[in-house]
Amino acid sequence: MEKESSGLIIGISIGVVIGVLLAIAAFFCFRRYHRRRPQIGNSSSRRAATVPIRANGVDTCTVLSDSSIGTESPKSIQNGMSFWLGSVRKSNVVSASAILEYSYKDLQRATYNFTTLIGQGAYGPVYKAQMSTGETVAVKVLATDSKQGEKEFQTEVMLLGRLHHRNLVNLVGYCAEKGQHMLIYVYMIRGSLASHLYDEKLEPLRWELRVQIALDVARGLEYLHDGAVPPVVHRDIKSSNILLDQSMSARVADFGLSREEMVSKHVSNIRGTFGYLDPEYISTRSFTKKSDVYSFGVLLFELIAGKNPLQGLIEYIELAAMTTDGKGGWEEITDSRLDGKYDLQELNDVAALAYKCVNRAAKKRPSMRDTVQVLSRILKSRHERKRHKRSLSATAEEITINVEQLDHRSPISGHRRVESIDSIADSYEV
Repeated sequence: MEKESSGLIIGISIGVVIGVLLAIAAFFCFRRYHRRRPQIGNSSSRRAATVPIRANGVDTCTVLSDSSIGTESPKSIQNGMSFWLGSVRKSNVVSASAILEYSYKDLQRATYNFTTLIGQGAYGPVYKAQMSTGETVAVKVLATDSKQGEKEFQTEVMLLGRLHHRNLVNLVGYCAEKGQHMLIYVYMIRGSLASHLYDEKLEPLRWELRVQIALDVARGLEYLHDGAVPPVVHRDIKSSNILLDQSMSARVADFGLSREEMVSKHVSNIRGTFGYLDPEYISTRSFTKKSDVYSFGVLLFELIAGKNPLQGLIEYIELAAMTTDGKGGWEEITDSRLDGKYDLQELNDVAALAYKCVNRAAKKRPSMRDTVQVLSRILKSRHERKRHKRSLSATAEEITINVEQLDHRSPISGHRRVESIDSIADSYEV
């Protein structure tokens, strides 16, 4: 009996000790939680809308959060250190992407209260803005009734935060304040390719420039498909999404519908622009890099024909191909604004490439790397022809000068020249 009583006492003692230890551990955990809670509160006090940014395609993610409204002094944070940066705020920025967070007031002031409208797209209005730093930018504002929405806003910031190429439009900042979502880009002074193709007020694009623009676009897409990690499918290549800078160099814009290739390629709803859409994508609802190749082929024919794809361009091309066998004779579809000023061989080469790109079978379409190589060869051949013509012209001028010098020589000198020629002829006869 005494043994059972002592065993019970020992058991109770052990239980009490364990309970005390658990209570002490719980106390310290509770205390540590409360010490960290203010920091968590400060972080979560920002508005819920966040933009995940993937740093250079690696798996680690940084979150671009909306700053709280009404801060008097805009600050920039990089590598955990705060410093002043004019009137721009930079918060939780991926240092490699250098995406800045602008305040609503900054952009309101820079656009003169959003009165400097320069364009209107499916996303919303686009304004020209003059920043306090003197830099001119374009501000794209997500319309409240936009067909694309906040998801596309986040997609564009996420992708352009890590994509950098001379033939892609650079995203320099964003704003998500007062219920507004805005994207800030480098200002492309020459506007869209579509405006130069269809605006009668603008001078028609020369053929040589059209081919160069095609190569610029091809290089931008090649970078997305083969240079970006993971690869990116643009999904909305069209002339209104190709912007031109001061020197008429082309850059691909509008990445709201773009997707990383590693993401599921199957979609429930078809997204894009009618006339540019890959037929295989429409039938299977599965997009690939070759979907971009198809759209690029349509763009090539748009450059050749000066005809809007929304007005049955592909049907027009198919009719022409019945007589051209897809390789030559494409001059009958050329843009009338070119006024016949183009190299026929170049025209047929570019059209033949475009026709391969719009093949209904995706597997038979070339890759963007192939298109870059073909267009580069076309331009290289052009330069070689020009160099050859300059060489022939220089030779002709030299001959003309020599003839003029002969004409100014004395009759005796001329007679001697004739004699020398006769003697050479005699020697060959012998």
